[in-house]
Amino acid sequence: MARKIRVLMAKPGLDGHDRGAKVIARTFRDAGFEVIYTGLHQTPERIVSAAIQESVDVIALSILSGAHLSICKKTMAALKETKASSDIILIVGGTITEADIPKLKAMGVAEVFPPGSPIEAGVEYLKTFFKDETS
Repeated sequence: MARKIRVLMAKPGLDGHDRGAKVIARTFRDAGFEVIYTGLHQTPERIVSAAIQESVDVIALSILSGAHLSICKKTMAALKETKASSDIILIVGGTITEADIPKLKAMGVAEVFPPGSPIEAGVEYLKTFFKDETS
């Protein structure tokens, strides 16, 4: 039996719009992933702490506030500080400009889903990323 990919879906910062995050969380769930949703207004440190406690494979951030660079930088720092960066990957989606994608990837973000990304893109990415561990 294949192991399920465990995803922590989080809404960091002051952004109060979570409809899209909930849609993505359901898409992950419907694809067979285990999903934990932390809710609104999470700090990077609380997100990483929850990810470690829940033994997830992925942190998926939904960011619409425009603060994706600073939030991802803090999240990656928290992952490295807790030595979880080798066990947990970070993906991010939301209102992210194409110009910021190389910056996010340079700081260690595994994949970025800017506006217009197909809803299934995250599922396909994670299935490909974890294919050897889940088959």
